[in-house]
Amino acid sequence: MAENKLIIVSTRLPVKVSKNENGKLEFHQSDGGLATGVSAVNKSRDSVWIGWPGIASEELTKKDKTEVEKELEKRGCYPVFLTQNQIDNYYSGYCNATIWPLFHYFSNMTMYEHEYWKSYKEANTQFAKIIKKLSNDNSQVWVHDYQLMLVPKMLREWNVKSQIGYFLHIPFPSFELFRLLPERREILQGLLGADLIGFHTYDYVRHFLSSVSRIEGLETNLGSIYLRDRVVKADAFPIGIDYKKFAKSSKVRSIKKQVHSFKLFKDKTKVILAVDRADYSKGIPARLDAYEAFLRKYPEYKEKVVMVLLASPSRGDVQAYQDLQEEIAQKIGKINGEFSTVDWSPITYFHKSLPQSEVAALYTMADVMLVTPLRDGMNLVAKEFIATKHKKGGAIVLSEMAGVATELPESILVNPNNTEMVADGIRDALEMPEREQKERMRAMQERISTYTIHRWAEDFMHELERTKERSANHPKLMKKSDTKSLKKDYDAASKRLILLDYDGVLKSFVNSPKKALARPSGKVKRIIKKMTDDPKNHVMIISGRPKNVLESYFENKGLGLVAEHGGWIFDAGSWVKHSVNAKKWKKPALSVLREFVERTPGANLEEKDFSLVWHFRNVSPDLAFVRKEELKMELRNALEGVDVEVFEGNKIIEVKPRNMHKGAIVSDLMTQEKWDFIMAIGDDYTDEDMFRVLPERAYSIHVGREETLARFTLEDVSSVIELLNSLK
Repeated sequence: MAENKLIIVSTRLPVKVSKNENGKLEFHQSDGGLATGVSAVNKSRDSVWIGWPGIASEELTKKDKTEVEKELEKRGCYPVFLTQNQIDNYYSGYCNATIWPLFHYFSNMTMYEHEYWKSYKEANTQFAKIIKKLSNDNSQVWVHDYQLMLVPKMLREWNVKSQIGYFLHIPFPSFELFRLLPERREILQGLLGADLIGFHTYDYVRHFLSSVSRIEGLETNLGSIYLRDRVVKADAFPIGIDYKKFAKSSKVRSIKKQVHSFKLFKDKTKVILAVDRADYSKGIPARLDAYEAFLRKYPEYKEKVVMVLLASPSRGDVQAYQDLQEEIAQKIGKINGEFSTVDWSPITYFHKSLPQSEVAALYTMADVMLVTPLRDGMNLVAKEFIATKHKKGGAIVLSEMAGVATELPESILVNPNNTEMVADGIRDALEMPEREQKERMRAMQERISTYTIHRWAEDFMHELERTKERSANHPKLMKKSDTKSLKKDYDAASKRLILLDYDGVLKSFVNSPKKALARPSGKVKRIIKKMTDDPKNHVMIISGRPKNVLESYFENKGLGLVAEHGGWIFDAGSWVKHSVNAKKWKKPALSVLREFVERTPGANLEEKDFSLVWHFRNVSPDLAFVRKEELKMELRNALEGVDVEVFEGNKIIEVKPRNMHKGAIVSDLMTQEKWDFIMAIGDDYTDEDMFRVLPERAYSIHVGREETLARFTLEDVSSVIELLNSLK
């Protein structure tokens, strides 16, 4: 396999396999948007496309499968064979009866079946196994859409070293909807296996990040999600169209002929066009209601307009879609029955799939495009229509709920649930002066002609390449060779200074105020005692916790303790208090902090001798973000001119004196002895002050994968305990 192999993965291949009446295999190439988009990146590197060929494996003999594999290989494809049971439970089940309705905000239509989920996992595993087989360390894997959300994590768990990109082509719902999914954590963890996660709009990015923060408790910053071993980037990449192809459509001879064949109406009749897949998310019944309201409200348009509705069949084996088709037919029958005249019907209905050339012909002849989905990931129909409107004007009535709405503000934006608003939008589009139509079209054409389907694919792949740079700059875990060097220097030293934080270093944080105050384990106490019993060691626990807490945790008198970041020091057998007078600034700070505790459900206040801490770990992330920024501003205003600082830590806002920090304590300890071995371990912002003042030779170790001044990184508390326990 080539070194720089691009592996594209989607549920369906761009080639569909079927059997004819004689049982002979037939192969049909698809010209779908995804195939068009990735063709640009295909040309620049070796690639393979993995997906289901569209036929149940039971229909294929062993010989058939071999023939399918050979033929698809010629076309740069590799098949994933699915059984009929998987097609029913995985594809029609979990994908289209669970994820599709929920992610499109139809929670009332969502089905939660354990068999669906089981089959979804099995199918994702099949795809992941083939990706693993075809990939190498230099491959790039680009996984597409909601049918394969578990694949990225599976590849990570199997130690696949390829760069992994994932793109979701449907909306990502708000947290309030996503939380309804029983398998919500598994889905998020699956997606977080990728290096780059793409969405059509920033709204979907925002919903995803909110769910990651609320459900997984992970920190996010400007679209970056910080995991223990790497950084995942989530960003918006609005998919485009093959703009030149549609822009030239009015000049193509075959399309000109097709336009003429569609002349079913009088020359002066205005054509309102609606092109959709017959899916409940497209809002076709609501659109028909709005058109009916338009005809009633504006009777002067009788016999002067016609709606051409093209609704291609979709999932006809599913009852909900059968019901939808029946509802559409009934509404069209009712409207045509009431408003038709001898030589005019208000609606012309095509319930079938038309070739792309015929659709382009409809775009060319239409005066108004009506795109009113109840929810849509993007909607390329709107862009395709706009691209065709170079010679004559045209107007577009567009749903605010379509992802494309953010790119097309010059369209007539409507709420598809507001029947009167859509009806008025149709009237406004029909009455818009041609000059204004062309001005609006030019603005939208300029925008969508720049960010085409090819640019979308190249942009995503470029950003995926940049994940290498992010990974390179991310702190690396301590290697075995580093640990060996540390142990060697430790054994050779006669005077050792060992500085340890408590929370996040000797104790894992548990999301409960009571458990967060739990005493250190017996194992930790034994390790600390073993280290303090060694006369070569001077061990200090340097923490932000109050002195009475640390005193109750560690009874070992040979151990040094620093409480409240230096407010209290226990060394040489007694506690020494810092000279700072905290009373002067505490009163105004307390007033502000108490107000914010009362206003913020889940927040609490911790008062120490030398500092005040506002905890927001149990506050909902969105509220926490707003409140903490407000609080920092209020505190800085209240404490202006006072020698204290407001710090933001791990789910806390802390107020403390500027000159009271771990760095000052460590600097003092450095002058007391000539240490020939120094090791400092910490996990949060307060420990960076400690790392900053240490000499280069010191073994400074940060716990976690955030950016740090420390030389080394350990993944978690268990790694710290393992390291300390290994020291003799």
